[in-house]
Amino acid sequence: MHRSAPRLSRILACAAVPVMLVAVGCSSDSGSDAKKNAGSSSSSDAAGAEPTKPAVEPAKFTDLPDACASITKGTVKDLVPEAKKKGGTAGRSSDLSVRGSCSWNGLDDKGVKGSQYRWLSVAFTRFDSDQSLGSGAARATEDYTKQVAKEKASEGAQKAAAAAAPGIGDEATAITYKLNKTDEDFEYATVVARTGNVVVTLTYNGAGYAGAKTPSAADILKGAQKAAKEAVAKVDATAGAGSAEASPSAGDAKKEEKKDDKKGEEKDDEKSGSEATPKS
Repeated sequence: MHRSAPRLSRILACAAVPVMLVAVGCSSDSGSDAKKNAGSSSSSDAAGAEPTKPAVEPAKFTDLPDACASITKGTVKDLVPEAKKKGGTAGRSSDLSVRGSCSWNGLDDKGVKGSQYRWLSVAFTRFDSDQSLGSGAARATEDYTKQVAKEKASEGAQKAAAAAAPGIGDEATAITYKLNKTDEDFEYATVVARTGNVVVTLTYNGAGYAGAKTPSAADILKGAQKAAKEAVAKVDATAGAGSAEASPSAGDAKKEEKKDDKKGEEKDDEKSGSEATPKS
């Protein structure tokens, strides 16, 4: 009877071995499954994540000049001799920092020699940089292309022609054509230019009344290009206005340095003079 006890212990020990192996096997499988699940989860997260878009280039210009002051008084007088309003007529705008315009017109009556009519207008459109829409310069380039196409397709335009206008902004195109209205022949010239993120559209036209000759296409184009250059230069000046106020020019900086040096020398002279004078 006493011999059965050791035998029973051995049987129970052997029976326990498969149970432990099964437990170890389950533990091992669950660990590998967890790793697989973790790997697949991280892979799906990586695949689902959208790449970060690079930031768009900041707009060069954050404001626009006064359209009616963008062309000098001398040029206005030359192109529109008898302008009704010397200071121009400003166009309506809900935000002058984004869109602005101005126009001048006048009839120069020369008596029996007839009369000369002239009309001049300038318009600015500024585009801000937008992460979803693109940089201001890119948006302005797109609008520039549209404006050139629009001017080429002007209703009633005769002998329309377009050519590059170098020296005006980053890019510019001059569109010329003839147009008959009020029973008179008008010569038109429109310069569409882009500088940075701003599009400038300048139009100049004229006609002769009561027997006066129609102005030449060359003169009208020359006047339009001259005014367009001034308008673009005025836009460019707005970029440096803020920085010029914030920091002095190199010349001003040198003047300030000389003033400081002079003050320092005066202080040294005063100090040496007081040291040389004996106390009473």
